[in-house]
Amino acid sequence: MEIIRVEHLSKSFGSLEVIRDISFSVRSGEVLAVIGPSGSGKSTLLRCVTHLETVSGGSVAVSGRDMVRDGVYADAETLRGICLKVGLVFQNFNLFPHFTALRNVTEAQTLVLGRSRAEAETRARSLLAKMGLSDKESAYPFELSGGQQQRVSIARALALDPDVLFFDEPTSALDPELTGEILKVLRSLAAERMTMVIVTHEMLFARDVADRVIFMDEGVVIEEGRAGEVIDNPRNPRTRSFLARFNER
Repeated sequence: MEIIRVEHLSKSFGSLEVIRDISFSVRSGEVLAVIGPSGSGKSTLLRCVTHLETVSGGSVAVSGRDMVRDGVYADAETLRGICLKVGLVFQNFNLFPHFTALRNVTEAQTLVLGRSRAEAETRARSLLAKMGLSDKESAYPFELSGGQQQRVSIARALALDPDVLFFDEPTSALDPELTGEILKVLRSLAAERMTMVIVTHEMLFARDVADRVIFMDEGVVIEEGRAGEVIDNPRNPRTRSFLARFNER
């Protein structure tokens, strides 16, 4: 089953065309890595598909429901239902600083899903344990390392039971040691067949964990294919140039 279908997507900011004519799909249980140089439009693509930005043209469907079709958005109620099926983990965590780790994972469950406080806390504690943070439920974000904060943000996204999780460079704000913590979590989610779209600069992770890779540059998809094939044997000269340093290792 297709969880995400994007067709001929474009986004402009004034006269600046940031992404243009992008099409791809993601099937249930699949991991798609989006790679490319800074400024290539990767984060804008994620923001459009998760409805944090409005598109300039094209179509996005989530779990078979149209979010936007040929540039025309669904009604507000339909959009709300679709957006509940999409989770997004930001590179800078975006936790509420005045909430504990437990409340950060609990709050949206009660406000958005209407769960009782007890039910939400049970789910939150289960997810914090999954992230290796059972002993940190009473800690505030400033008391946590960057890797711990990012794991709380992943737990928060999972708590809403999305059909697909998007990650916008989830390790970019972390040092190498903490990066390993997050990549371990992503590997475990991939093993559980969580559908994920991950913008990343971690080429080894993309090659070993993703099913497919999209390489973007200057707002377009330059190359797409199986992760190992694209990263180890890219066909397009621009992809080869970008990956040359990695493939020399």
